[in-house]
This record gives sequence, structure tokens and C-alpha cells, in this order.
Amino acid sequence: MNSSISQIVIAVLGIGGTLAAAVITQRGADHARARELEHTRQLQQDEREYATRLAQLEAQRTCYATLSAGTRDLANVMTKVLHALERGEVTEKLRSDLDRARREHRLRHAEAQMVLPDTVAEAAGTANGRLGDLYGLLTRLDGGTAQRGEDLEAARESMDKLWDPLWRMRHVMRVDLGITAPDQDP
Repeated sequence: MNSSISQIVIAVLGIGGTLAAAVITQRGADHARARELEHTRQLQQDEREYATRLAQLEAQRTCYATLSAGTRDLANVMTKVLHALERGEVTEKLRSDLDRARREHRLRHAEAQMVLPDTVAEAAGTANGRLGDLYGLLTRLDGGTAQRGEDLEAARESMDKLWDPLWRMRHVMRVDLGITAPDQDP
């Protein structure tokens, strides 16, 4: 009987080992599949975050380009108005161009204020303030309602002082987009 009990024990252990090996193999495969699924989920999440960041960067770049273009357009029209005032040749078309450029700049600036980070908003606000001051001065000079100390020389000085804030705004935008190094002079 010893030998038959030994054979049964050996048979049970053999069957148990075979079954245990199958269970262990199945559990290992299940864990590998779970890790693979988690890895796939993580990759998809990373891809979604990357696509979102790319879309945000593109929207920011578009906002900056639009604001910069509107700012330059207004500054260029104001330069034309200043030169026309110096020659005494301001036309209705030029006045209309100035009003259009001012309206478009104000709209672009207002839209940008909703998305600009603080550093860019501050630089854009300074530039916008200078543009507004110069716009007011030019329209008063053109309309004959200039205040004391407001003349063509003051307008030229104001125009000269306008460019630093415009270049500063451009620099801060480029730094924010990662195009220019922060320590690089504007």
C-alpha cells in the first residue's frame, strides 16, 4: 500500500503542479495585459495632453500675431497722420484709416486681454496706453483742440517714445512663446 499511496501522492502532486503552472501562467499573462492596457492608456493621455498643449500654443501664437499686427498697423497709420499734420495735408481718408486702425487695435487688445499671461498683459497694456495717448494727441491736433503744451513737437516726441513699449511687448510675447531667451535684450 505504501507504493500505491506514493503513486497517488505523486500523481496528485503532478496534476496539482500542472494546474498550478497553468494558473500561474494565466495570472502572469493577465498582469502583462493589464500593464500593456495601462501603458496604452497613458500613451493616449499623453497624446491628448500634447495635442491640447499644441492647440493652446497655436491659439496663443495667433493671438500674439493678431495683437502685434494691429498694434503695428495703428502705429503706422499714426505716423502717417503725424507726417500729414506736419505738412498740413490731413485727408478724410487718413482720418478714416486712423479711426479704423484704432477700432481694430482696441478689439484685438480686448480679445487678447482674456488670454494673455500677466507679463504679456502688462507689456501690452503699457503699449496700449502709449498708443491711446498718441491717438488722443493726434486727434486733438487735427481737430484744433490741442491743450497747452500739445503741438507737433510733442507729437513727435510721443511717437519716438512709442517704439520702446512696442518692442518690449514683442519681446515679452516671443519669450512667452519660447522663441527668444528671457535674458536676451529686446
